[in-house]
Amino acid sequence: MGLKDLLQRWTKSRDANALAKAEAESQMTPAERDVDQEDFEARKDDTLMKRSYAASEAEDVAEGELED
Repeated sequence: MGLKDLLQRWTKSRDANALAKAEAESQMTPAERDVDQEDFEARKDDTLMKRSYAASEAEDVAEGELED
């Protein structure tokens, strides 16, 4: 299997995932789409914070502050 075959399989997989997501979104109500978009934005923020040194330090400092 060459690199070209690997790339073709990878792009077919991504295309299939995109089609599945589009199909799921087409069956959602507008409210469900809004919630899904908010969840996506929250996951992006969480991922960004995990990569940031300052955010991880702040998380360590704030650990336990919200617990009663």
